[in-house]
Amino acid sequence: MPIKVKDGLPAIKELQKENIFVMEETMAVHQDIRPLEIAVLNLMPEKVKTELHLLRRLSNTPLQIELDLFHPQTHSSKNTSREHLDMFYKNFDAIKHHKYDGLIITGAPVELFKFEEVDYWKELKDILEWSKSNVTSTLHICWAAQAGLYHHYDINKHLIGSKQFGVFSHKINEKNCPLVRGFDDEFWAPHSRHTTLLREDIDKVDKLSIISESEEAGVYIIVSNDSKQIYVTGHSEYDALTLKQEYERDKTKGLKIDIPKNYFPNDDPYKEPRVTWSSHSNLLFTNWINYYVYQQTPYKIEEIK
Repeated sequence: MPIKVKDGLPAIKELQKENIFVMEETMAVHQDIRPLEIAVLNLMPEKVKTELHLLRRLSNTPLQIELDLFHPQTHSSKNTSREHLDMFYKNFDAIKHHKYDGLIITGAPVELFKFEEVDYWKELKDILEWSKSNVTSTLHICWAAQAGLYHHYDINKHLIGSKQFGVFSHKINEKNCPLVRGFDDEFWAPHSRHTTLLREDIDKVDKLSIISESEEAGVYIIVSNDSKQIYVTGHSEYDALTLKQEYERDKTKGLKIDIPKNYFPNDDPYKEPRVTWSSHSNLLFTNWINYYVYQQTPYKIEEIK
């Protein structure tokens, strides 16, 4: 798929090395088609890495996608340069009068805080409300899934004894759901979090369906009955080395951290990790784009409601 991004985005060179087709603005303007317009609210600290993760997963469809990156204007990023943000990112005020075919909201390392204690919580609530009538479908990832379920349905997260960290096996509860079309009966996905959602809390909301879960990692994919909200509690977009880097970072800081489960061969952190989730991840993003965005969104983007 040609992903249309601003000229010069650092992720472009890396994606081209991987034989992934990325279309810069100067080339895209010559194609007489309407691209899908996807906004990405990037809440992760290392935004450049997250851009690469998401662009890689969005590359597996023949549709042209035009991305708008934005970040909270009520939060100062410490791990991404101001130059990069000024060049490639917008803020909510700049996009809130526009409609989008899809919205992706990333995870964020703030799960140990109460939602109301997060410095951009009010702004995020405004964005979540705006998404209900200005976006065809929203994909919430990890902490964003918890935040979205809390805001929309008053479902709270719960602290777990030790970090859910590693790659875990999952099963499908509803095989007829388009989001999991083509999935194997068992598939793997990374998780990295200190909090979780409880099945019994979600089951109380008749507007939600639990599509997939893991015996060890808990609820994984939740979909609203109107298909406008997709919640994924893990990090299927992670690349091969992300969990390794998180593990080494925490070890260096002297934090208590277990070796990520089902990741290193023989649980040996000196060996190269195994990638067991990439095909599932590509299919998850492709199915979302196809069945929840492209097949649902009106041709005239201003008609989204």
